[in-house]
Amino acid sequence: MSEQELNNDRQNQGFGDEIKSFFWETFKVVFLALIIILPIRYYVMQPFFVKGASMEPNFEDGDYLLIDELSYQFGNPERGDVIVFRYPLDHRQFFIKRVIALPAETVEIKENMVKIYNKQNPGGFVLKEPYLEPNQKTIGNMVVKLDDNEYFVLGDNRLESSDSRRWGAVNKSLITGRAFIRPWPVSKISKIPDVAY
Repeated sequence: MSEQELNNDRQNQGFGDEIKSFFWETFKVVFLALIIILPIRYYVMQPFFVKGASMEPNFEDGDYLLIDELSYQFGNPERGDVIVFRYPLDHRQFFIKRVIALPAETVEIKENMVKIYNKQNPGGFVLKEPYLEPNQKTIGNMVVKLDDNEYFVLGDNRLESSDSRRWGAVNKSLITGRAFIRPWPVSKISKIPDVAY
C-alpha cells in the first residue's frame, strides 16, 4: 500500500469515527431529553388548546395553555381556578371551566346571581365575579348540593357555555390540572392570574 493510500485510509477511518461519535452524542442528548421532558409532560405540566367560545373573552378559541398537573397532587382546587378536566359524560373529551363552588358547598343560581352556602356562610353569599364581562348573564334556576369531592364549574362566557348547569358537578378524580401559563398567542403571553374574591 502506498503512502497516499495509507493516508486516505486513515482519513476515512477518522471520518468514520467522527460519524460514530456524532451519532453517539446525538443519541445521548435525545435520551437525556426524554428522561427529563417525558416526566414533566406527563406528571408536571401538559399543553392544552382551548376549543370553542365558552371561556371568552378570557380564553379564546386557539389559545395555547400550559396546565399545572402537580399542584392538585398536594392541594385542592380553589374557587376561581381555571381547570382542565375530563368531561363527566365522555372521559375522552377535555373541558376548560372555572371553579365556582367547592366540595360540600351548596350553590344556588337564580335571577342572574350565583349564591354559595357553606359552613362559614350558612346564610349564603353572592359570588362577585370580576372576570365576567358586564353583559354576561348566568341563566338558570337551580340549587345543587355538592358531595365531598365534587366541584361546580361554569364557563366565563355563560351564554355560550355547557357546564355544571347542564351536566352536573365534576368529581376531583376527573380534574387534570389548573391552567397556569398562556404561552400563545405571543401577544397574550401571561401567567393565569389568581382571582381575589
